[in-house]
Amino acid sequence: MLKLCCKPLVLSVLALSLLSACGEKKGDNSNAVNASAPAHATHSASTDVVNGPTITINTARGPMVVPQNPAKVVVFDMATLDDLQALQVPVSGAPQKVLVPYLQDTLKSVSNVGTLFEPDLEALNALKPQLVIIAGRSAPKYDELSALAPTIDMSDSGQDLIGDGLKRLDSYGKLFKKESAAQKLREDIQNLLSETQQTAKGKGNGLILMVNAGKLSAFGSASRFGWIHTQVGIPAADSHIPASPHGQSVSFEYVQKTDPDWIFVIDRTAAIGEEGKTAQAVLDNDLVRQSKAWKKGHIIYLSSAAYLAAGGVQQIKTDLTNIKAALAK
Repeated sequence: MLKLCCKPLVLSVLALSLLSACGEKKGDNSNAVNASAPAHATHSASTDVVNGPTITINTARGPMVVPQNPAKVVVFDMATLDDLQALQVPVSGAPQKVLVPYLQDTLKSVSNVGTLFEPDLEALNALKPQLVIIAGRSAPKYDELSALAPTIDMSDSGQDLIGDGLKRLDSYGKLFKKESAAQKLREDIQNLLSETQQTAKGKGNGLILMVNAGKLSAFGSASRFGWIHTQVGIPAADSHIPASPHGQSVSFEYVQKTDPDWIFVIDRTAAIGEEGKTAQAVLDNDLVRQSKAWKKGHIIYLSSAAYLAAGGVQQIKTDLTNIKAALAK
């Protein structure tokens, strides 16, 4: 009796297995956005929103196929928001509590989707974006976000801020059909960089310092701020600073001993809106005042965007303009 009861059950399981296999094969074919693209170029996320024309974009995770000129875009990277604002590309959602002055009007007009580190998945699900763009601080959330919508990671290499920024700008120009505008911005930056490089010649060496809660960190040529040395052309006052995301912890005595011709300052405390002494107040002490840079008034304060939106087209233009003006005095 038991054997007779098992036969229908076995047949049912076999039938369900065959149906499941057929369903998987059909799903694979319908999600094949570009048969000639690499396997990792198609999204593992909800690709049902990828309808219409597509484009392959080079990302930090390899080439990715995404909708071209998507109507609803969410951005978890301030350098990207910087670029899209410059290209006049509308954005539907972004983290709103980011203190980059020239991005505030845009941030006030979009839906709040959490923070750079913690996306609000419910808000994203309600918004139903056609594309999510992440980079840097938000990059670890790629898997979570790609489960909701097509997601691209546009993190830079950390070694070539201006070069990587221009490549990203070119990609966004193609993605959003803004090639002419992107090319104009590229030319502006290249011309400004060339002028700044000329101005920097023979002006002496420099030290890059981040001031955070009263403490100092130094950054070298291989750091995220190393573009001041490698691309602007200011020689490093200390060529032995190791590469580190957070820099090398240093003292005021170190600044006195290194004695740079120029000091480039990132005020992290102010950039993230924390209370505390300004970088200018922290550096105004007996030891730093003994340096050539302080005595000659060669202290250049980078914009808050240099920390929060590094590599954005407007950030690059702002800081190059300020550096060029300071070096020309």
